[in-house]
Amino acid sequence: MNAHRFEIPRDDPQWPDVYTYTDKISYAPGEEVRFHGSTSAPRWSLLIYKDGAQPLLVHRADNLLGVHSPTSKTAYRDGCDWPVAATWTLPSDLRSGFYRVVSICARPGGDRFVQHHFFVVRPVAADPSRILVLLPTATWTAYNDWGGANHYTGTADTATGSSPVLSLLRPWTRGMVWLPPGAPRICSNPRRDRSAPTYPQKDWAVGNGFSLYYAAAGWAQFDRHFVIWAEANGFHLDFVTQTDLHNRPELLDGYRLVAIAGHDEYWSTPMRLAIDSFVERGGRVARFGANFMWQIRLEGGATQICYKYHAHQNDPVANTADHHLLTSSWEDPALGWPGAKTFGLNGSQGAYASWGGFTPKGSRGFTVYRPDHWAFGGTELSYGDVFGSEASIFAYEVDGADYTFRNGLPFPTGLDGVPENVQILAMAPAVLAEARWTLEGGRYYVGDADHDYFQALLGGTEDPEAPPQRYGSGMMAYLEKGEGAVFNAGTCEWVMGLTRNEPDTIRITRNVLSRFLAEE
Repeated sequence: MNAHRFEIPRDDPQWPDVYTYTDKISYAPGEEVRFHGSTSAPRWSLLIYKDGAQPLLVHRADNLLGVHSPTSKTAYRDGCDWPVAATWTLPSDLRSGFYRVVSICARPGGDRFVQHHFFVVRPVAADPSRILVLLPTATWTAYNDWGGANHYTGTADTATGSSPVLSLLRPWTRGMVWLPPGAPRICSNPRRDRSAPTYPQKDWAVGNGFSLYYAAAGWAQFDRHFVIWAEANGFHLDFVTQTDLHNRPELLDGYRLVAIAGHDEYWSTPMRLAIDSFVERGGRVARFGANFMWQIRLEGGATQICYKYHAHQNDPVANTADHHLLTSSWEDPALGWPGAKTFGLNGSQGAYASWGGFTPKGSRGFTVYRPDHWAFGGTELSYGDVFGSEASIFAYEVDGADYTFRNGLPFPTGLDGVPENVQILAMAPAVLAEARWTLEGGRYYVGDADHDYFQALLGGTEDPEAPPQRYGSGMMAYLEKGEGAVFNAGTCEWVMGLTRNEPDTIRITRNVLSRFLAEE
């Protein structure tokens, strides 16, 4: 019996709940939003907020009739197939943004059950003075185990319980859209001695009824921090999802700057091509995130596919004319398209830092190597200085490159597909496998799994002093490509420098956004 703990309706009218999802992930102003739902309560309420620095209630419907519908055991894969429970026609002048959907029903004793969902309103027309925020919804989907499974684990009929096929037509698991203050981050554990690794976010999730994956991806954990900081500091934002990028790449036309924050691990070929074309034509990308790792396919508008470690064995496109769509790592030689070709850095050359058994006593900040670069303007940082350590910005998952030193400066070797003109501005050590402890109570989050996979996939030297893919670095990098450019912070936790008011992180972010918005 699979003991994976996941969220699903209780189907108990004595202890009711309510769940909703939308028929699409994004809409244009004036379109109708259909809320599919199921509840064991007789009545329920629907509230919609435009989220950000100043959340605004834009729609409310109370006393909605409750209708219960069964939930399939394969809802994670096939969708919930619930009927429409409510609708709302978006005002024609509704601003582009992230809209949080709150569904509420009463419980005995005056308590309430509250569920959070979202949809995005796309911009009607491009405004080059605004930042186009690209939300990494494919990564959110990959970690969403509502209904039983995600791309990592669960109740699916596979060896690991994970599902290579996931539906977007289901609710988001608790914690991906909204989190209470104080919810631990993956990297919230203090620097520790030689005691066994700990994972406080997992313990908190179990004790508070949140998803075991709430800290790994999602609006609440990453993107919202960037949006709140940017709006509070005078930047104006429009929003699109990765699904929009996949289906409507023309939405990028007319913008100078696309910004990405947090954790953007999963991409499709059309998504990458859209960004590559945007940059080649003169667009700028500010990526305050990391972990560019897997190719996905989007099929039928609402189905995400990624076979990951088992792509060569199980993906139907393996050994076919469509093998370039294989849902493997972008660094897989079978694809021949390392992520660095788009963003300047790769996922496997960095991977993990500053949590669990991954460099647990590292600096948690970046060491500066090219302080004269314009990104550092006004920071007073010098060669060898470390910034961001107090806010732990170098943590969780990071991207890097194979590199060498010349005259004290790091340069990409190009052996891993990283363009030779990438400028490595700052970096710090990262690893692809957890250090080993032989202590009572020891447990591991990832262990050697990723290291073993990439060693088999990419090979390596036989040099025992340089075990292949085990050691690397996360990097902050700059890449000029065609008429455009990419700034890559290379760490998921960059947003913590903004939220925790780390001055150098804030100044660098301002420098990048202001310069990229101003450039023609």
